[in-house]
Amino acid sequence: MGLIILRCVFILVAAGLGVSFVQAGIVPEDSARGTWGMFLGVVLVAVGVLALDISVRKKHLDSITAVYFGMLVGLFMTYVLGLALLPLPISDRFRNPTQLVLGLVLCYSCISLLMQTRNDFRFIIPYVEFAKEVKGLKPCILDTSVVIDGRIADVVEAQVFDGQLIMPKFVIGELQAIADSSDRLRRGRGRRGLDILNRLRNNPDIEMVLYERDLPEFAGLSVDLKLVALAKHLQGKLITNDYNLNKVARLQGVAVINLNDLANALKLVFLPGERIEVRIAKAGEEPGQGVGYLEDGTMVVVEGGRDRLNQTVPVTVTSVLQTSAGRMVFGKSENSR
Repeated sequence: MGLIILRCVFILVAAGLGVSFVQAGIVPEDSARGTWGMFLGVVLVAVGVLALDISVRKKHLDSITAVYFGMLVGLFMTYVLGLALLPLPISDRFRNPTQLVLGLVLCYSCISLLMQTRNDFRFIIPYVEFAKEVKGLKPCILDTSVVIDGRIADVVEAQVFDGQLIMPKFVIGELQAIADSSDRLRRGRGRRGLDILNRLRNNPDIEMVLYERDLPEFAGLSVDLKLVALAKHLQGKLITNDYNLNKVARLQGVAVINLNDLANALKLVFLPGERIEVRIAKAGEEPGQGVGYLEDGTMVVVEGGRDRLNQTVPVTVTSVLQTSAGRMVFGKSENSR
């Protein structure tokens, strides 16, 4: 409601400005076409601004603040250089155009610089915070392995991660190299990773940013070490499935989200004595054992299930074993003798 009132007041103020321009004699009073043209022109400009504001629904505070702060710095530098030009023997005919050109160049340069480095600093009204300390939700940097895996798209679409997703340029380069590989399996994995990136990028509910800057500390580093350095630079979290990268990042104090650990944490917890139903898929290693799998991939070893292949049998859980490869459930068939 407050935004609607603001927009209505904006239109009324624009109409009032149009009337004031007409009364100021900017156009001849005897020209009805010029009078109405001036009035309608101001109103149409206001309507255009409102239409642009409504069409751009997803606005970023860091981009907006970079624009106004860059504009302030550019105008201040233009004023200072204008004072420096006063002692010079420049005629008034050329002084004003020179200052306008300087203002244009300096404002553009300052705004462009701040927009390209807005991840390094934060500019917040009513104060300016010259600190790289991340406030609120930390950004999440995607690793090559987690993009190729593909589950990250489903996890993000389930709104498990609310922070900004960062996709580094060098990771995209690595995916492109994998997609162009002569090996058919690697080529398929690389193309699936690129498809996952396009899926994340085209989702309007996901804030995904392509990080194209090359930091000085990236020189001579591998892709994994670049990811760790970028996570430290942005003070973000690293999302990966790579076991070694997980260990290296934690050693350097970088927060890591391992999708395999997340998947294991979300699996059902079974207690001894609980009853489940499992379809016996194959024979086990020990005599009389059968092996089945739950919907989430958890392996269930069933005593007395060898004779029930390709059948769904009730199983009583006897124990649960957590291994590096995942969780294993041991049980006994209720129909076994």
